[in-house]
Amino acid sequence: MEALTMTPFGRQPVTAGLMKQVAQMREDRPLPLVNKWEVLRNLTTAAQDFGLNRSALVVLQALLSFHKSAELGTDGLVVFPSNRTLATRAHGMPESTLRRNLALLVKAGLIARHDSPNGKRYAVRRGKDITRAFGFDLTPLVQNADRIAMAAQDAHHRAEEIHALREKAMLLKRDAWKLLEFAKLNGIEGPWEALEAALNASQAQLRRKLGVDQLNALCEALSASVDELTDILTPTPPKPEETSACDDQNERHIQNSNKNKLESEIAEKTAQDEKPAAPTNVPIGVIKQACPDILPYAIEGLAHNHDLVETAHRLHGMMGITSEVWQRAMRIMGADQAALTLACMLQKIDTIRNPGGYLRHLTKRAESGEFHVWPMLRALLPDTGHRAGEAA
Repeated sequence: MEALTMTPFGRQPVTAGLMKQVAQMREDRPLPLVNKWEVLRNLTTAAQDFGLNRSALVVLQALLSFHKSAELGTDGLVVFPSNRTLATRAHGMPESTLRRNLALLVKAGLIARHDSPNGKRYAVRRGKDITRAFGFDLTPLVQNADRIAMAAQDAHHRAEEIHALREKAMLLKRDAWKLLEFAKLNGIEGPWEALEAALNASQAQLRRKLGVDQLNALCEALSASVDELTDILTPTPPKPEETSACDDQNERHIQNSNKNKLESEIAEKTAQDEKPAAPTNVPIGVIKQACPDILPYAIEGLAHNHDLVETAHRLHGMMGITSEVWQRAMRIMGADQAALTLACMLQKIDTIRNPGGYLRHLTKRAESGEFHVWPMLRALLPDTGHRAGEAA
């Protein structure tokens, strides 16, 4: 089949893009054999990269249907349906829309025009063979099949990345909202109005179609909000007072000094009442014996008293105790005694209906000097004949 012209019919001008397409089509290199429907599927995936809309793809599908073979080869690549016939195969598309989308396909470099002298589309035959055809040439589609396939692969990876980023943004948004609700419910002070406004804005953004860069920026903003909320809701525990430069020496000092001290203090009676005085430092071995339920929550284990304080900081919210109640208990009782009280409460949590109210009550009693944690701890020690002072 002979292609006689590449210039458009009527008032349509010759463009630089058209000249580039002509030069590409006249390159003396063999064309690959490609499946037209596979090329169409790839082009549908990468439509955005070629500036195509859904209607343009429908028109291209209709054009391909006029090519009899499923494979696009070197010959017979010009199809010549009339606008009316083509519009019918394009699901009854209006001719004005059809012409607009044909121009879009030409501009994208996917088809080329071979216009006849009068602008009509037809073929000249000699017997069964077509010698000349005027219509739309599918050669550019074959020449760009590899580029279309690569663009489709890139578009697929980009879609996967967008899906993963949207998923991450949704999870971060959920974390931020739930942390914000927890803070408000427990009466914790913070910049909640600003954070709520930022979360509402992010929720509105997620209703739109966002690109990779936009989603990355949104994830960073949401992650910052979650970090800010976490910092506010997780107070930093006070550093334990050091009595020695060496932790090992300090630990041995606490255990050895308290061994005799606990025995003597428990035996003493105050002049005011008959209750034993509260030890200032309880050996960690005694705490482990009396309150084993807290051990799974100690990430680094319970080797020192400050480990117990850090564990209590993480645990109080899980027990339904607000940060306000917990901070007051630490302020009145001291960090060590408050943490020990929490460990005792956890050990008998099944018998406590309202842990927050119970700790508030104990704190109030401690403020007036009526509560010490030692009797509470001693009552939890297993009845094995081991006394507090004998624990390692």
